[in-house]
Amino acid sequence: MHGTMESAASLDALRERASSLPLAQFDPGDPELFRTDTFWPYFDRLRREDPVHYCKDSMFGPYWSVTRYNDIMEIETNHSVFSSASALGGITIRDIDPDLRRESFISMDPPRHAAQRKTVAPMFTPTHLDNLALNIRKRSAECLDNLPVGEVFDWVDQVSIELTTQMLAVLFDFPWEDRRKLTRWSDIATTIPGPDGLVATDEERMAELGECAAYFSRLWKERAEQPPKSDLLSMMVHSAATRDMDAKNFLGNLILLIVGGNDTTRNTMSGSLLALSQYPEQYRKLRENPDLLDSFVPEVIRWQTPLAHMRRTALTDFEFRGKQIKKGDKVVMWYVSGNRDEEVIEKPYDFIIDRARPRTHLSFGFGVHRCVGLRLAELQLKIIWEEILKRFDHIDVVGEPKRVYSSFVKGLETLPVKIAA
Repeated sequence: MHGTMESAASLDALRERASSLPLAQFDPGDPELFRTDTFWPYFDRLRREDPVHYCKDSMFGPYWSVTRYNDIMEIETNHSVFSSASALGGITIRDIDPDLRRESFISMDPPRHAAQRKTVAPMFTPTHLDNLALNIRKRSAECLDNLPVGEVFDWVDQVSIELTTQMLAVLFDFPWEDRRKLTRWSDIATTIPGPDGLVATDEERMAELGECAAYFSRLWKERAEQPPKSDLLSMMVHSAATRDMDAKNFLGNLILLIVGGNDTTRNTMSGSLLALSQYPEQYRKLRENPDLLDSFVPEVIRWQTPLAHMRRTALTDFEFRGKQIKKGDKVVMWYVSGNRDEEVIEKPYDFIIDRARPRTHLSFGFGVHRCVGLRLAELQLKIIWEEILKRFDHIDVVGEPKRVYSSFVKGLETLPVKIAA
């Protein structure tokens, strides 16, 4: 859409469709709109004409869409009415089958949420991040030094996935040679099963997540018998709040940490290069003044919005902005729309690396569920770009990215690039 290389004619046709379709027929959560990057005009119109919108029929059943920045913040902080509990369906537009629901601290409401979250929070303290930064820099340098120069390669696979998976392996102290399993489990956790999907059925999906649980259970037992260390598993096994988690809660928190540490950082790493290729004057600005990285990083995270939404379930009937939300209704907060809200963000469709207030964005959520690893995500992005700017004058995107079929994970599957020789 904005800034891609599609022909102007097809863009006009898309805008035309979004402007002529009756609002009652809008289904902004259709993953196909995200795969084709054509959802933007739908959200633009919803923010203008129907900011709290009800879709009564979709592949995910009926749901409400909240599309304005300030409205999203209001829903996000009202825990007495809007629940993230896994027992009610969790945090994604797609309901989890009741038999397969797994609690994690993101899909818990206060006060239980805080105790489990606090267990992993020490991983992200300033002192710990300083130690991790050395590790990230070393691995980033190795990764970049091994990239082919003068030939086309896939940035997502060789840089974004590789670096985020390495980081995840470090955070969990996970066996290094098996680290790509983490990538696979993350993809499986968020995929929509189907004939063209990573897995064809939900049963296949659950079988693979079962392997994930079994693998981590072995590591868990090992850590329980060792003195406490500073990896996430050890922190959880030695904490009163998490050491007695049942199997579903254990897998739930694991998946949360794997997806949180993998998908989001991976997609901003890929999105950063795509953004700079679409805004060459910003790329030039960054090369001339690397100090702009401090505002470049949050701007990438806003512009990419690696998770398009979070979902809540209404615990009671509630009137919001004149609409009657019923108990049990699914309410989807579209971060991707809030991050393009003209009323809050100036020129929201432009990628501007020296914005005055680049941290005005919803990509990490807001309130008690704000992303626990956000500082680490920013650190990884900053370091990789410090190292890129030291080495390469320019990295060119040489073809269209392939986008993920999902209205939850907003990411790139592939991004063909070339480093000039």
